[in-house]
Amino acid sequence: MSRTPSPRTQTVSIVTAAAGQNVIYTVVTTFMLLYLLQYAGFDPGQLAIATTVIAVVRVVDAIGDPVVGSLIDMTRTRWGKLRPFILFSAAPVALLTALLFAIPDLGNDAEVLYFAVIYVVWGFVYTFCDVPLWGLIGSAFADPVRRNRTVGMVRAFGAISLGLATLGLPQLARLLSFAPETTGAGWTRSVAIVAVLGMGLYLLAFANVRERESAAAQQRLGFRRLFGALFRNTPLLLVLLGSVLGFGRYIVQAGGAVFAVIAYNDEGLFSLLGAGIILGLVVSSFVTPLLLRVWSARTLAIACGVGGALISVLMYLFGFDNIVSVLVFLTLTGVAIGVFNVLQPSMIADAVDAAETRTGIRNDGISFATLTFTAKVMSALATAVFGLVVVIAGYQSDVAVTRQMQDVVWIGITLVPAVSSLLSAVPFLFYRLTPEGTARERAAAQRESSRPY
Repeated sequence: MSRTPSPRTQTVSIVTAAAGQNVIYTVVTTFMLLYLLQYAGFDPGQLAIATTVIAVVRVVDAIGDPVVGSLIDMTRTRWGKLRPFILFSAAPVALLTALLFAIPDLGNDAEVLYFAVIYVVWGFVYTFCDVPLWGLIGSAFADPVRRNRTVGMVRAFGAISLGLATLGLPQLARLLSFAPETTGAGWTRSVAIVAVLGMGLYLLAFANVRERESAAAQQRLGFRRLFGALFRNTPLLLVLLGSVLGFGRYIVQAGGAVFAVIAYNDEGLFSLLGAGIILGLVVSSFVTPLLLRVWSARTLAIACGVGGALISVLMYLFGFDNIVSVLVFLTLTGVAIGVFNVLQPSMIADAVDAAETRTGIRNDGISFATLTFTAKVMSALATAVFGLVVVIAGYQSDVAVTRQMQDVVWIGITLVPAVSSLLSAVPFLFYRLTPEGTARERAAAQRESSRPY
């Protein structure tokens, strides 16, 4: 039997693995629309189809996440139930990510079809990469303080990797274009390199992290029992609802590079603006575990929603002509996003622990599938809404940018996130975590456990 790595080794490994994985997600969510518009040459009609495909695929894929999570919970191997999925998903994710940024010149319809097929497969495979990693974080660390600290570090270094990708990938694409200007081939080469490196780091989670031993983990679980336990977990469902309503948080990431082109005629400027968001993400990710020792997760979640809405409204009122003010508000936006990004997995982990206490079922896979579910739904809604805003504005790469176009896109970057952030606070007003459970819940769990599956 192999020696169990120390808690420090497990923390460092899972933080590094998550940073590598986050690079992949950043590349796809941040630069996909930019690549389609500027380098694959998609016209407004193609872009409308592509953004619709992205939205539909992410929603359908998100719905499938709980199924993937339940399959993980039903898996029994000598490596555990989570780690095998980490091992076998890395190579396919790296390959498919590179193919997304290698759209061949086939003509309009064939190019859209190529993108749609690769994106559908990428989304499906990425689910088997994402769900087990977050489930492993919840399973490996039983101590809530260490777990919150680990989640904070995962989010902080994830933001740093996001920053490295956001700031460095356009420059790498230009360097690997081997031409005076950045080319589509340059993007293909740079994304391929980053995808291989990112998934290589991701494999550290398999090599150096171990799942928690639990009596509940030895149970034989079926779909009915797993989904039954999930839908009785009211605190987790409220976190899910509050997260989805806050999809506007993703709009700056999904559309920031395109906005920089429309507002400032400089896609590289997004690197500067993105640096503000990343700074806020990193600082708040390290600070949030400390805040959780003073305030409850519920209080901080409500504050994130209200505070994020206020920041977005003020950013709209100040306008985009002053780069300094935009940078300041984007940094504050990053702070609000960073706090919530730590709260979300921490609250899910707490809900899983509480559910195990009252039902005897530990369902890391399906419960943390709700984390990836919400991330995909939020990203899908953000991409679809911003894509619609760009279409309404009438922008495409070969037309002159007007002030009206800029104003329409500015509304999409600011006021839409403001409304979304405010709505996201509402479910947390009703959030209550009761580890001991109610008599009704315990009785229902007992009835479920007595049935054959």
